[in-house]
Amino acid sequence: MQKIPSYLLGLLCAASVAACGSGTDSKNTADSTAAKDSTTTATGVNYRIGVQMWTFRVFPFADALDKVDSAGIKNIEAFWGQDLGAGMKGKFGGDMTDEEKTKVKDLLAKKGISIVAMGVIVPKDKAEWIKAFELAKYFGLSYITSEPIKSQWGMVDSLAGAYGIKVAIHDHPKPNVYWHPDSVLAAIQGHPNIGACADIGHWARNGLNPVDCLKKLEGHIYGAHLKDIVKFDDPKAADTVVTKGVIDLPPVFAELKRQNFTGMMSIEHESNWYHNLPDVIFTKQYFDEQTSKLK
Repeated sequence: MQKIPSYLLGLLCAASVAACGSGTDSKNTADSTAAKDSTTTATGVNYRIGVQMWTFRVFPFADALDKVDSAGIKNIEAFWGQDLGAGMKGKFGGDMTDEEKTKVKDLLAKKGISIVAMGVIVPKDKAEWIKAFELAKYFGLSYITSEPIKSQWGMVDSLAGAYGIKVAIHDHPKPNVYWHPDSVLAAIQGHPNIGACADIGHWARNGLNPVDCLKKLEGHIYGAHLKDIVKFDDPKAADTVVTKGVIDLPPVFAELKRQNFTGMMSIEHESNWYHNLPDVIFTKQYFDEQTSKLK
C-alpha cells in the first residue's frame, strides 16, 4: 500500500476518526471520506471530470460506484472485466445478462451516475465489436476506448458510424503500437468516427510532452485520462497523486479548453489500490480549482 500523503490526513480525519487511525491493507477496509463538492464540471471549462473504473479495479463495480459517488463525481468510464457485485455473479462487459444490465442501470440511476465511455478494449473480431457497440448503445455511451487491431480500422469506423458511437484510441506506453500521436493520426485518416483518448500519463512515460501531443491531435480528442507519474521518459514509471509528480497539469487543462474540448477527462489513479479514494477526491478538487481559473 502506498503511504497516504500528509495533506490528505486532514480529509481522512474529518470523515472518520476510525479511518484516520487505520493502517490495514485489508480488502474489507472501506474508505469513509466523502467530497463536499458534488459538481461535475468546473466553471472554467466545457469538459467533464470522470473516473476510469480501473482506478477501483480491486472492488466490485457496485462498490466502486459508491466510491465515485463519495468523490462527488457523476461520470465514469467503465472497464471490461470488473466483477459486478451487488449479488450479481458476472463481470462488466459484452456477456452481461439482460438482468445484470438492468440491475447495473438501476444502480447508476439511484446515484445519478452516467457511463460516458468504456474501455480499454481490444476486440478480436467483428462479432466482439458488435457486442461492444450493443452494450454501449444500451448504456447510452458517447465513445468506446480501444486500441483496435490495425486491420480492423475500416470495419470499426463503419460500425461506429452505424451505431452513432465514437471510438477513441488509447495510448499505452512503449512498445504499444499507439504510443505516439502519429500512430493515432494514421488510424484516424479516412475514418471520421475514430479519434483519440489522450492518456497524458502514458505520453509522459513515453518521453513525450502531453501538451504537444494534445496539439497534434486537435479536433480528434474524444476523451482523456488524468494522472501524474513519478518519472519522465520511463515506460514503467509509477503513478502518484497529481501535483506530486512530473506532469505540469495546468497547461494541459488550458490546452483542452483552447481546443474547445467537450468530452470527459477521466481520473485514472493506478496506485494505492485499496485506499485511493482520498487521492481521487484530491484530484477532483485540484481539477475544479485549476480549471475554474481558466479564462
